[in-house]
Amino acid sequence: MRATSFLIPAFASFLLAACQTAGPPPAPAPEQAAPGVTPSTFRMPSGSGCSGEVERFQAVMDNDLATGHTTKGVHSRVSAEIANARSTCAAGNDAGAISQVRATKSRFGYP
Repeated sequence: MRATSFLIPAFASFLLAACQTAGPPPAPAPEQAAPGVTPSTFRMPSGSGCSGEVERFQAVMDNDLATGHTTKGVHSRVSAEIANARSTCAAGNDAGAISQVRATKSRFGYP
């Protein structure tokens, strides 16, 4: 057997091994945030008065559930209280709805 016939397969193996070396893992896609991190696409709802307060708190709760910062059970209980505040707001009781949102935040440890 000639030496060159041995070198060609060995060289090819070396090249394949070089292509398979471990490098740093690829960065996550921009729309994918690491677990527990709010995605860069998250936008806080705007709005004024009670409707703005209600929608912002619901967005925070939805984000906390999605990122694993709260449980489904807590999310459901808070969302039910937010729904009551939303109804109060729709009935025209701005101060009452804002008061309900603040009480819910306080009860569940939100600033």
